[in-house]
Amino acid sequence: MNDLTRIMQAADTAARWHVGQRRKGQAAEPYINHLLEVAFLVTTATEGREPDVVIAALLHDAVEDQGIAIDSIAGAYGRKVADIVAEVTDDKALPKAERKRLQVETAAHKSREARLIKLADKTSNVRAIANSPPPDWSIERRLDYVRWAGEVVAQIRGTSPWLEQQFSEAANHAEQSATKS
Repeated sequence: MNDLTRIMQAADTAARWHVGQRRKGQAAEPYINHLLEVAFLVTTATEGREPDVVIAALLHDAVEDQGIAIDSIAGAYGRKVADIVAEVTDDKALPKAERKRLQVETAAHKSREARLIKLADKTSNVRAIANSPPPDWSIERRLDYVRWAGEVVAQIRGTSPWLEQQFSEAANHAEQSATKS
């Protein structure tokens, strides 16, 4: 199977796995929009040369959000993709504050591929906070998320200058949007 076919298969699989999931924002977008945006950012950052990272980007929330087993991902997309997904997956058994702390603490120790997905994921999330914030999030909570995402990104600077610029622009926009609310 060629790379384009594998990527499209992963996009189809991600859409099916997340079919009932919506983003938290006011627009309540289908969750697949987030996964496609993360994959697009990774594709652009790698100039389309790293299909396994694009596939992992499409599947990066499958374990956390849908309970998909890493072995299922490995069986369908290979051990490399599964290992990247495992690297970016939080342990949902831990309290949220601990998961957030660990993301900052461990970000620099991730593989380059996992760091690319982290950068793209944080960029997508911060863009969403700027453009369609969750209606029940206060300005303070939105700004706290942007600051925390910035802490994660600060640990992985040097991974992709282009993605880092995308994150910086998104963070600036989110901060401006929040203060105008």
